[in-house]
Amino acid sequence: MKLFRSPVHAPAVSARIGLWLGIAFGLCFLTGLASHAAQHPPGWFVWPTRPVSLYRVTQGVHVLSGIAAIPLLLAKLWAVYPRLFERPTRLLADALERLSILVLVCAAFFELASGLFNVAQSYPWRFFFVETHYAAGWVAAGALVVHIAVKLPRIRAGWGERADAERRAFLRTTWLATGAAVLATAGVTVPVLRRISVLAWRSPGGPQGLPVNRTAAAAGVQVPEGWRLTVAWPGGSAAFTLAELAALDQRTARLPIACVEGWSATAEWTGVPVRDLLVAAGARTDRPVRVSSLERAGLYATSLLPPAHVADPLTLLALRVNGQTLSPDHGYPCRVIAPSRPGVLQTKWVTRLEVQP
Repeated sequence: MKLFRSPVHAPAVSARIGLWLGIAFGLCFLTGLASHAAQHPPGWFVWPTRPVSLYRVTQGVHVLSGIAAIPLLLAKLWAVYPRLFERPTRLLADALERLSILVLVCAAFFELASGLFNVAQSYPWRFFFVETHYAAGWVAAGALVVHIAVKLPRIRAGWGERADAERRAFLRTTWLATGAAVLATAGVTVPVLRRISVLAWRSPGGPQGLPVNRTAAAAGVQVPEGWRLTVAWPGGSAAFTLAELAALDQRTARLPIACVEGWSATAEWTGVPVRDLLVAAGARTDRPVRVSSLERAGLYATSLLPPAHVADPLTLLALRVNGQTLSPDHGYPCRVIAPSRPGVLQTKWVTRLEVQP
């Protein structure tokens, strides 16, 4: 077929696109590991509290590198797909090679497609996204390493070939499409690009100038009459009314809230440092603290503040945002806001802080 004889279907093209696709996949995989460690840290790992925008940066890179990988993957497949129809000369070796390619392509498409559904907060499946996406990421990374190892001689040969005018045009189109995809979406986490990011899935708008993923109505939250915050620890407990919390020394900090979907926004939060609140209650400040919400059914109705975040003076039990009392959708009567922490763990509608043994 004439289509198969196009100069675009050549190692010179696939090797060059493959390099940038490998970089995009590598960034996506490594920052995905960072995101998973921040949300589900193993016992030996401590996610740092500084810089305060660390999670905002790593998760933004994770999502944007995934966006960049989509046009790169499509261009790479276009450059190499005729080889899949060639008659095998080494039956077993070629069969295994094509099977490894199938695993790589399927895992890559699953990761990119499920990631897009996640940023859109649409989950048309029964499995838990976080665990499955994480496991498939390891499959894709392993398959990519095997593929590079098998294809290394051809990759080297491809870099030695000259790219003619038609091939250069195809490569330029690929770079432009990739750049356009990133610029069209990067505004969700890069403020200076918000005006030109026409496909950004979150805007800076929303109650009190911040986007909202889960509203109080969606969470089924109703603040009871006579609400009090309970601070508990082994051997004791204390309770604070909202007025008593407001009477404690307040701190204002400018902190980003960064969600796993890749969007982030910065606001001025005012509240009581969690460390100071524990001291006022008479509890220890060097232990993890379990934070419980008035929300009962959500996957993140509770979260665990590790000791590093408990001790950080910028970890607040926030009562106000941007100078206003928290709206119900932002967690009234109080919420946790901590530096360098995933948004799903910035628990809203807090009702209990429990110091762990």
